[in-house]
Parts: sequence; structure tokens; C-alpha cells
Amino acid sequence: MESKNLLGIYFKRETATVVCLNSKTKGDNISDCFTVKVTDQEQPKIPAMASLIADGCSERKLQFTEVAVAIDCSLFMQHSLHSDFSDPKQVAATIRFDTEEALATDISDTALTFEINSKTDRGSNLTVFTAHKKILSEILLSLQQYGLDPITIKPDVNCLSKSIFQKIPAGESLEGVMFAMLSGNNGYLITPKNPDGSGQYNSYTARTFLVGPKQNRTDLLAREITMTTALFSGEEKINSLKIFDSAGVLDFSSITEKTGIMAGNIEFFGEADTSADESGNRVNQIDFTIAYGAAMSLTEKEQAVNFRDDFSPFQGKKIKTQKALKFTMVSLTVLLIAVGLYFHMNLYSINRDIKKARAKFSKNYEIVMGKKLSETASGNTIIKNLNYELGKVENENAGIITTGASASSKLTLVLKAVYECAKQTSLKIKSIDISEKNIVISGDISTKTITLIDILKKTGLNVKSSNIQNEDRTKRDVFTLTLEPTS
Repeated sequence: MESKNLLGIYFKRETATVVCLNSKTKGDNISDCFTVKVTDQEQPKIPAMASLIADGCSERKLQFTEVAVAIDCSLFMQHSLHSDFSDPKQVAATIRFDTEEALATDISDTALTFEINSKTDRGSNLTVFTAHKKILSEILLSLQQYGLDPITIKPDVNCLSKSIFQKIPAGESLEGVMFAMLSGNNGYLITPKNPDGSGQYNSYTARTFLVGPKQNRTDLLAREITMTTALFSGEEKINSLKIFDSAGVLDFSSITEKTGIMAGNIEFFGEADTSADESGNRVNQIDFTIAYGAAMSLTEKEQAVNFRDDFSPFQGKKIKTQKALKFTMVSLTVLLIAVGLYFHMNLYSINRDIKKARAKFSKNYEIVMGKKLSETASGNTIIKNLNYELGKVENENAGIITTGASASSKLTLVLKAVYECAKQTSLKIKSIDISEKNIVISGDISTKTITLIDILKKTGLNVKSSNIQNEDRTKRDVFTLTLEPTS
């Protein structure tokens, strides 16, 4: 049975994190995970990472059917825009023009995707993500080279937020909460918004920023939180900070003091993995969460945020459907041919048996009927003829002579007539020819031919024509009579 596992890949500039999920169900369903890093600086990084990912999947014998990619925030730009439309289809149709106008630059070489943050009577507020098509195409082609064709290519912040929301218990209120996360090079600020009827959070506001290797992470995060709360102050007041730092060096009390917001750890992330960057067998928590979120996004019915939709729509399902349809059509054709051959052979066998039976029957038919069986004669016609002949035979056996009798019946009539007049006319018969329609008698008789004709009529024979001559002026007439049975 084909595996239903999902593969999530998080692409950064020099590293990639891979997570394989056992199925499309939520929960602790992680099959395996690993991180690859390009060490050869002379190699093109993205193709090299794709090769390492393929090798890693092969070594671990990972089986999966669908792939999703998340790209690092250093590979895309994030913009806040307003659209005059609130319907996603209308927004999608106009978003490129709105973005180009807002950025005041040509974006023909840029792929974009968007999220609707909020809707108003005047349209909707959007978060638009833009990335260079060249980079996305390089990622896509490099993965496809190894049989990895991602269905989606998403921003990392989108996948991170989905993964966080998936871990939050249903019904737990996150009003006024901001999630702050720092990985090795990136920072993320995410504020959940507008839970649905089941209490799940599906929308959010977010900012990403870069983290330098020598920057003070506590000061940087406090400054970014202050800037973000000022930007979004009109939407929602932040009164709680949930923070995770992969390096484990943040001072929560200092952040609380500088921002005026209570700061605490994100419980479900656990302890910081300070050895993640040094050990090849360990996976950075945030990188893992992003890759996990990319894989989990494949379970969504609608893929709202997806760079591929803009520059290279996924054709995998369509191709699979076409292949399945072609296979079904070929199988059906072969099946129909097999069924046709089966019935054709049966028909051929039946026709062969019918021809043999008809050939044998025609010999008997010719003996009984006195003529050959027509090749076009139908079964009903043959039965009708045989029944008619049977009736005549039965009449003959009963002493009844009928018109159109068989040759034996006609001969019986002639012999009866000859017997009746033989003594009276000194009849001598030379020949008697019996055909289907006529009886022809040749011979000679004493000059009493009229008497012969009368006797023939009395015995049931009608004279159709006669030829009577007197040879050598003797008293005997030579005759040829054509007769037929009277009705």
C-alpha cells in the first residue's frame, strides 16, 4: 500500500531541516527528522542542499507521498497592504497591481502570495509576501531533480504560526498574547487573532527580523517587541509575552522591564537546545517547528499562502490523475478486447458447428426433398418445407393423392392410368419422364388415343399438351403427352 506520509522541508541559506510525519493526522506522529548543512563553499548551496536532503531521506528509508517547503525569512519580504476587496478570488486577481503600486517598482520577476488579516466594509487588510522567482525556481528545480516535487512553498513565519496554533489546546484564550521566538539568525513575533467557533486560532499578525551573531539578543528582542506593539496598537493590546530562545540567553525580567509586558517561557517548546548548532545529530527547535508546520500545512483543505501558485502551479495531482485515467482506459481497452475475443471465439465455434451440422443435414434434405438446400434458406423455411413434405407422405400412406405430389406420387398416378388403359388400347410405353412440374409419356397405341386421354383424366392426370402421329399409315399412333396431376 502506498505510504501517506508527509515531508516538510525548511530551507535556509546554508542549512535545511527535514521532518517526516507518519500520516495526515495531528498529534505525535513524527517519523524522523534531520538537518543538512552545506560545508563546501564552492558548491551552489541550494542544489547541494537538495542533494543532501535526498541522500538523508534515502539513508533513513523515509517513505512519503507529499512534500511541502518553507523558506527562510531572509529569502522573502513582508508587506502590509490594503485591498478594496474582501473576497479572496477578487483579492488574488488584483493583488499584483496593488503591490506594484505600493512598492513603486516593477515586480515582474517577483513571486507573491498573501494572507487576509482582517476585513472591513472598505475591503481587507493584507500581509503580502514577495520573493524572487529565480531563488524559488532554483529550490523547486533542485528538489524536482531528486523526485521531490513540493505542493507548497510557504514563508517560514506562516508555517511557524500554524505549528504553534496546532499545539495550543482548543478553547484556551490567547487574547493579548504575543509569541516571540529567536532562532540562530532570525526572530519572529506572532500575535494570534480571531479564534473560530471551536476556539482554534487560524489568523494572526506577524513580523520577522534578522538576528546578528554578535547582537545582544535581549536588547534586540525588547526593541522589536516595542516597535511591533506600536505598529499594531490600534488592533489589539498586548499584555503577555510567550518567549522561546534557541540559544537560551534571554533575560526575561529585563524584557519585562523594558517593554512593560510580562514575559514568560513558551511551555510546549521545552528547554532551549544550546547544543543544536554544534551537533549534527540535533535539530534546532524553531527550525524543526517550521518544517513540522510546513508538513502539517498539507492537511489544510485550502492552500491560501503558497508562492507556487503565482509562478509555477503544482501539477502533481493533475499528472497523477491523468496517469491513473490513462491506466484505467488502457486496462478497460484490454478488458474489452479480451471480452470481444472470448465472445468472438465462442461465436466462431458455434458457427463452425452450425456449418458442419448444416452440411450433414443438407445431404439428407436433398434426398428427402429431391433438391439441394439453399444456402440462404432460414430455419423456419426449412421446417415449413419439411412439414409440407411430411404431410404429403402421410397423405400418400393414407391413399390420398394431392396436387404437387412428389415424384413417387406422380409415378403412382401414371402407372395407375397405364394399367387402366393398357388392355383397351394396346398401350406400349417407350419412356416416362417426371419433373417437378410435368409428366412426359412417350409411346404408341392403337388408334384409340381419345380413349387414352379420357382414362388419364379419370385417374387424375390432365393432358397439358399432346403430339400424336400415325407412322407408316399403320393402325398405331405414336404419341408424346405432357401431363400434370389434376386438383
